[in-house]
Amino acid sequence: MTGPPARPAASAGKAPAGPLRVAYVVSRFPRLTETFVLGEMLALAEQGVQVEIYPLLRERTDVVHPEAVPLVARAHFQPFFSWPILLSQLHHLRRRPRAYLGALVAILRGTWGSLNFLVGGLAIFPKVAHIARLMRTAGIPHVHCHFASHPALAGFLIHRLTGIPFSFTAHGSDLHVDRHMLCPKVAEAAFVVAISEDNRAEIARECGERSSGKVMVIHCGVDTEALRPRDGRPAEGPFRILCIGTLHEVKGQAYLVEACRLLAEEGLDLTCRLVGDGPDRAALARRVAESGLQRQVVFTGWRTRGEVAELLHGADALVAPSVATRGGKREGIPVVLMEAMSSGVPVVASRLSGIPELVEDGRTGLLVPPRDAAALAAALKRLRDDPGLRGRLGEAAREKVIREFDVRRNAALLARDFRGGAAT
Repeated sequence: MTGPPARPAASAGKAPAGPLRVAYVVSRFPRLTETFVLGEMLALAEQGVQVEIYPLLRERTDVVHPEAVPLVARAHFQPFFSWPILLSQLHHLRRRPRAYLGALVAILRGTWGSLNFLVGGLAIFPKVAHIARLMRTAGIPHVHCHFASHPALAGFLIHRLTGIPFSFTAHGSDLHVDRHMLCPKVAEAAFVVAISEDNRAEIARECGERSSGKVMVIHCGVDTEALRPRDGRPAEGPFRILCIGTLHEVKGQAYLVEACRLLAEEGLDLTCRLVGDGPDRAALARRVAESGLQRQVVFTGWRTRGEVAELLHGADALVAPSVATRGGKREGIPVVLMEAMSSGVPVVASRLSGIPELVEDGRTGLLVPPRDAAALAAALKRLRDDPGLRGRLGEAAREKVIREFDVRRNAALLARDFRGGAAT
């Protein structure tokens, strides 16, 4: 953990006796792409923290990580409207009318000018008011929200309605695209987690350096025990490239397809697996066909955590060609890079956002400029031609992840701050 040395927080010694209970608010659950949230909750449970999950929406998906199934069974899903939700509005209006109406006014004032936040905030308000009542009845001492957008707004509202302290983690596009109400959320949170120094600086620029005393950096992490390097030397054959993530502009897969075309033109024997799905799949498939790469580039669809681990064991390199989109979206630090590096797989990634905090160019991986297919192709050819470099990068990468991006280590840091927040 890094960040400002002085941060106002209650002593962990003042936390309530007995097992720590924390309510997690997330946008959707179970979301296949948010393995970092799932891994964090599982790591907290290992440390005796009882996590209660309150999703804003239920994700409908055909593929669910097996580890998430028990959590789905006990998650507190709520509809947008029901008689209990209506009764909770009346409860708040009768018991704390000023707090209830003040929270509603805060949404209107804070999100004015952002159609997404205004409509979304008003839509979730009755549900969140009901969740707040449930949390207070259940004796929840602390609420943690993943993402600075609607989940953090939910935490803000729960705090306003019940006084339960809340915190939130800011990741990537949730911080970079639309920062309406970010500063009020920071001001009322017990503490704020940024997943990178880059994100911490972004919050300070938006909300002022005074806010940085509340913001700490705790990296997302991966299970370094489960994600280990493969045994033995890789089999002979084509150079095997892996790219994992939602098929979306922000992930930059189009530049990887172009890099594969350039390498194929040079006669390099390769395969490239695009793991995931998303809105850009059709466009990417057309690009692959136009480039004559149907044999080399394969779309696999979504895969579970265990299946991804197996794919990593068969890869010679993992690529994360992230870009900043025209709408301002950009990633924080892609967790797939941590997964590959923990597995000893050399990585090539864009020099963007917080990625250089994980991938040190020439030491734990290779960095290239975003949107530069030629540079991406050159980095991959360098790895292809130098097995010794691949080995050195893979070893250093795993050491880096164990030292700074291990999920159990970072969950322990988070649990310590939960105890402090619950004692305030």
